Amino acid sequence: MPKVTKAANVTGDVLVDYEEKVFEDVKAEPGEKALVTFHTVAFEGSIGFVNLLQATRLKRKGYETSVLLYGPGVTLGVQRGFPTLGDEAFPGHQNFNKQITKFMEEGGKVYACRFALQALYGHGEGALIPGIVPINPLDVLDIVLLHKKAGAVILDTWTL
Repeated sequence: MPKVTKAANVTGDVLVDYEEKVFEDVKAEPGEKALVTFHTVAFEGSIGFVNLLQATRLKRKGYETSVLLYGPGVTLGVQRGFPTLGDEAFPGHQNFNKQITKFMEEGGKVYACRFALQALYGHGEGALIPGIVPINPLDVLDIVLLHKKAGAVILDTWTL
């Protein structure tokens, strides 16, 4: 049995080996791109947050990484807070905003569909986290096609 130093319960039985990595740690070659798309219901599960973490990891691996928020996913890019913007009403309330901000601070690009933002969810562009670029709904397809032409890694997320 391999030596495990983490995730043992009180009796010492191994529950999960978090240290074992099966695959090599892949890094980007110069100029390689990645796109992570979010057509996901915001705050209704962990997939949106997990993909923000994946986008950050892709960026740190050297990929020129972009995030596309469209459909219900645009609400991930809306500034939050209670009782005022930026305030955290409870621990974790600002997780999405903080992760998107961290991703952009590290050089990642975030785009949000204007149509979904305004027509579907009633938010103006001023509601977006500063640094997110609002785009025309016709650009939603074109950003994917441009990344496809560039041979980019594309992670699509859909939840219903």
